[in-house]
Amino acid sequence: MYDEPQRTDHGPLAGFTVGVTAARRADELGALLQRRGAAVLHAPALRIVPLADDSELLAATKEIIQQAPDIAVATTAIGFRGWVAAADGWGLGEDLLARLRGVRILARGPKVKGAIRAAGLTEEWSPASESMAEVLDRLLEEGVDGLRVAVQLHGEPLPGFVEALRAGGAEVVGVPVYRWLPPEDLGPVDRLLDATVARTLDAVTFTSAPAAASLLSRAEHRGLLDEVLTALRHDVLPACVGPVTALPLQARGLDTVQPDRFRLGPLVQLLCQELPARVRSLPVAGHRLEIRGHAALVDGDLRPVPPAGMSLLRALARRPGWVVSRADLLRTLPGAGRDEHAVETAMARLRNALGTPRLIQTVVKRGYRLALDPHADAKYADA
Repeated sequence: MYDEPQRTDHGPLAGFTVGVTAARRADELGALLQRRGAAVLHAPALRIVPLADDSELLAATKEIIQQAPDIAVATTAIGFRGWVAAADGWGLGEDLLARLRGVRILARGPKVKGAIRAAGLTEEWSPASESMAEVLDRLLEEGVDGLRVAVQLHGEPLPGFVEALRAGGAEVVGVPVYRWLPPEDLGPVDRLLDATVARTLDAVTFTSAPAAASLLSRAEHRGLLDEVLTALRHDVLPACVGPVTALPLQARGLDTVQPDRFRLGPLVQLLCQELPARVRSLPVAGHRLEIRGHAALVDGDLRPVPPAGMSLLRALARRPGWVVSRADLLRTLPGAGRDEHAVETAMARLRNALGTPRLIQTVVKRGYRLALDPHADAKYADA
């Protein structure tokens, strides 16, 4: 018989650490994760060029005012609003809106439609799917040969979109709203990469393809790319807000998880399902033990564990019930040197953190073992 799990207030992500690479809306995503119990490591992988200082956006705006496009494609609400606001700041707002009033405007989704109408304009069409692929299909079906098409970009790549329009005979004018560059302070990104390699992260979230590409580029620059890819392939879950965001990761052979709806809320809900499901529950000394990123659940009670203790616990859990020598455990402790006394010290702290010392047995002159319940030996011996 196992003890009944204690009723606790911790959320579904308690004990897990999640990396956030977003620059925009990072606070919102972090708050959603923390409300569900996660520890958050924020490392913006990009910085946004301020619109008022963006010479490329200014040049594209002047080009459109001088020669109106036949069609304008608006992709994001925040990008469209930002473009109009930046044009106002340059004294070009009225000229831009006057030009766009005579243009066929296609909006990717309802939020963009709202931004278009708030500017006093009217969209011609918007797909119910909010899919750029459907926008492209419509344009190509109607024919774009000889037409001038303005496409509002938003830092995100639009795979094949611009190329397909050009192949169809269109002249495409890109409007680069919110261009992204590498962060000025690389310290947080480097800490996130180090945590990924050390497996002290459980998941990394990506809300834009450029952020994913930037993180991998930084890993490559530091000579960590292979280690980071291995960690993301086997131990640290890469979670993307949508398929476009996942492209740089998939190009490196990584599988990702994505919500059905490409929003922050569904992304967090997906993590609430995926991370607990990746953790197995072990029957140990009459208790249920579940090992999470920086904590353990003992009969449902959340027990934060120091990093050194977590390293030991993970080593013991790789083959529960089997004895692990002090020498092998020492190798799991970062910077521990050769003194096996470091194992005893870390083990004492681990037992104290777990609150149930008998979960871990000392085997005299041999090492330590998780006290796996006898009837579970066959099931977990070769795990």
